[in-house]
Amino acid sequence: MPYMSPPIPSTEPASLNAGDTAKWLKSFENYPASDGWHLNYILINGKGKITFDSIDQGDDHLINVLASTTAGWAAGNYDWRASVKKSDYVFTVGSGRVVVNAAFSAATLDARSQARRTLEAIELTLEGRASSATAEYEIAGRKLKYIPIPELLQLRDRLRRDVRSENTAASITAGRKNPNRIFVRFGA
Repeated sequence: MPYMSPPIPSTEPASLNAGDTAKWLKSFENYPASDGWHLNYILINGKGKITFDSIDQGDDHLINVLASTTAGWAAGNYDWRASVKKSDYVFTVGSGRVVVNAAFSAATLDARSQARRTLEAIELTLEGRASSATAEYEIAGRKLKYIPIPELLQLRDRLRRDVRSENTAASITAGRKNPNRIFVRFGA
């Protein structure tokens, strides 16, 4: 089966993943690429500056930043500005904010949220303590006290709600339907 590339968006993304290809297509009626106008983007934050240019695509301006280039981008929030240039003429045609997410393949730290890490630790603890009734013990003058199981269960339930909320937000951000919304249709 031949490779089918996804449709090219016509707006700047709200977030980019370092290590992914960044691609979109811009059209400006007054600044066509075929007339010699070039589109340039500058992303700036407290850590540095990123610049890239478009490729002429007929009258349109194609942004196509390769994954090998974005892999070097530092994660963070950036202000961006787009401008078109021809000879000595420069005009700003857009601005906004974008989040650059760290490349997942380069991650060395646990990217899970605090709630998710704690929930998993509590669930492992509960599995290991299911047969243990020890609430406190002392070895060589050092005391260790367990959190009572009812308290762990209560904390687990609260963290499950927090993680479920995180999952819902991530799903909505990714453009999927809200998994908590139930649709009902009444037929005749």
